[in-house]
Amino acid sequence: MAPLDGKTIIVTGGGGGIGGATCRRLAQDGAQVAVFDMDLQAAQKVAHAIQGAGGAAVAFQCDITDRARVDSAVAATIARWGRIDVLVNNAGWDIFKPFTRTVPAEWERLIAINLTGALHMHHAVLPGMVQRRAGRIVNIASDAARGGSSGEAVYSACKGALVALSKTLAREHARQGITVNVVCPGPTDTALLTGMAEGARDPAKLIEAFKSAIPLGRLGRPEDLAGAIAFFASDDASFITGQVLSVSGGLTMHG
Repeated sequence: MAPLDGKTIIVTGGGGGIGGATCRRLAQDGAQVAVFDMDLQAAQKVAHAIQGAGGAAVAFQCDITDRARVDSAVAATIARWGRIDVLVNNAGWDIFKPFTRTVPAEWERLIAINLTGALHMHHAVLPGMVQRRAGRIVNIASDAARGGSSGEAVYSACKGALVALSKTLAREHARQGITVNVVCPGPTDTALLTGMAEGARDPAKLIEAFKSAIPLGRLGRPEDLAGAIAFFASDDASFITGQVLSVSGGLTMHG
């Protein structure tokens, strides 16, 4: 039996690099995957690939910054599969600028996507998990939350808040059989990293600097994150909660 057979899992940002790889891995492990993304075509591409490989997946257009749309997509997922066993909060957005060059409109978008959106998802999904006294939540933060990152002040603040939220919810819901854990990617070869680097003075030089700083000598791949996420979603992690795991090639080595 696959480790996630019969589990219904929502992945936000499921049409992107890490999100898509995670959806494919979870489906490979037996899960029914709800692919949430603002970009419906990207979500459908991932869902169709899973279906083509014999897995179960449905795409939902969902702007996680809009609570009404979150509620609608969550309700549609429950209507299709009956419940939500696992929530993977993966959706994110970033820009690369020194803090003093950013403007409030950028802060608002960063906070809305990276923090408020995750709050919406937790608030929509947790009541059902509480009622069933079972559930897994995996939040995708960033090593920028743990060690800081020049040019990512507001993003780092949001991801730090997500880590703190995760630990608090892990405490609040442990007696109800719900675990909440965090995966922190290091620099990963995705469209988000490419877009972020474009804000730098020399994007190619920035990417090479990331590579040279990583002890394992390369950027992360989306599949590197998918395995860690799948572990936290599985019963193998049933006695683990409130923990933060860096998947960064050794760039950060927090105790």
